[in-house]
Amino acid sequence: MGAGHGHGGGGGTSASRHKGSLRWALAMTGTFLVVEVVGGLWTGSLALLADAAHMATDVGGLFMALVAVRFAERPATPDMTYGYVRTEVLSALVNAVVLLVVTVFVLREAYFRLFAPVEILGGPMLAVAVVGLIVNLVSMRMLHAGSQESLNLKGAYFEVLADMLGSVGVILAALVVMFTGWTMADPIIGAAIGLFIVPRTWILLKGALRILMEGTPAHVDAGLLRARLMEVPGVADVHDLHVWTLTSGVDAMSCHLVVDDLEARRNALIGAQKAMHDGFGITHTTIQIEDAALREAEGETHR
Repeated sequence: MGAGHGHGGGGGTSASRHKGSLRWALAMTGTFLVVEVVGGLWTGSLALLADAAHMATDVGGLFMALVAVRFAERPATPDMTYGYVRTEVLSALVNAVVLLVVTVFVLREAYFRLFAPVEILGGPMLAVAVVGLIVNLVSMRMLHAGSQESLNLKGAYFEVLADMLGSVGVILAALVVMFTGWTMADPIIGAAIGLFIVPRTWILLKGALRILMEGTPAHVDAGLLRARLMEVPGVADVHDLHVWTLTSGVDAMSCHLVVDDLEARRNALIGAQKAMHDGFGITHTTIQIEDAALREAEGETHR
């Protein structure tokens, strides 16, 4: 019997390569949050306050994303053999939950304002919204590359995206109020801002839960992966196959390979690791090599 373990080199997690973008986005978003809260209270705009609420979750989400990156960079220990890379996933999960809670609050407030409209100052509301749109567009550009690699940064990116769309909605509401005097546009657009982000937040939530439940990565076809292993010269069977994600960009696999000739186990192990790397981008593998007799013995034990 033999076993092999392979893993990729250093370089940190996907999110760690974009710390600078996170810091700049946090600085800009945090500064504008104060402006937007003051503007929302001054103008009486629910759409502006709804956008400010999302901006507040942005600040919290970006801060948690940075904290998660710092934890993920800490080395593994005997007690935490994988290190702290899952912190990024927990951060994404919290971001998704907070966004859903904020959306419920905005919808509730919009409902009450439909029956009790308040006076809206369209001009100042428009000015604040335009500044917010610029801040969000700059932040989105900085976070876009990282959002393609990291679930953690994807969560931060979605929050800034939601704010950008919120700023557009506030601008539309302000223009309607200024040119028509129809203040009902404010709570309606405020509610629309909240509803728009629900599907994207749900996708983020499902992605985080899939990793925490150690489900097969969405981009990996488990059947095709097993077939590739069966194609490795010398491999007669594959069992106890597991594929999961440690954190964004870091997938892992473990399995038992049954080989006809144990003398060829080294070549089978090298071939299996190469197939995982070349075909699926999996560099963290744990593979046990065994013969048919051991496979039958394991089967008896598991019955």
